[in-house]
Amino acid sequence: MKRIFDLTLALCAAMILTLPIALVAIAVRLTSPGPALYWSNRVGRNNQIFRMPKFRSMRVGTPAVATHLLTDPKAHLTPIGSFLRKSSLDELPQLWSILVGDMSFVGPRPALFNQDDLIALRTECGVHQLVPGLTGWAQVNGRDELPIPQKVALDAEYLKNQSLWLDIKILWLTFIKVLRSDGVTH
Repeated sequence: MKRIFDLTLALCAAMILTLPIALVAIAVRLTSPGPALYWSNRVGRNNQIFRMPKFRSMRVGTPAVATHLLTDPKAHLTPIGSFLRKSSLDELPQLWSILVGDMSFVGPRPALFNQDDLIALRTECGVHQLVPGLTGWAQVNGRDELPIPQKVALDAEYLKNQSLWLDIKILWLTFIKVLRSDGVTH
């Protein structure tokens, strides 16, 4: 049922968002050298690595680490990078990952391949069994502001309580958070 929901919503969103996606891609290319998309190695279901696209908000050559581990994250942002992140427009290409089944609309956010602490905690709690999501219970309860153990606790809570209605609630709360730019630190 969840996969059918994801496919239906992703196809509808892709049709509606084709023009905005094209405009953001053009804006990224016009404001900084390099490709419009950044393909990041992420940890998916059962700790399998997959390649996740995002609109590039960081300059080419930025180290592939979690943003909070950069000495000065703002120094790595492209001219429109901060706007893309605060508006979550950098996440739009992840519709592709949902369409091919690497991601879901709702689930734990996919860890970077080198976030060993996060991966280990999620595996310990069984969260690694879930398909990662564009948004999740941790994102609507703090996003970038949460420490890793708290994120994993919220991911584990989602694992225990997952349902279509909870997914719809999380999608609605995500929409509200994105409109307010809540929880974005960079």
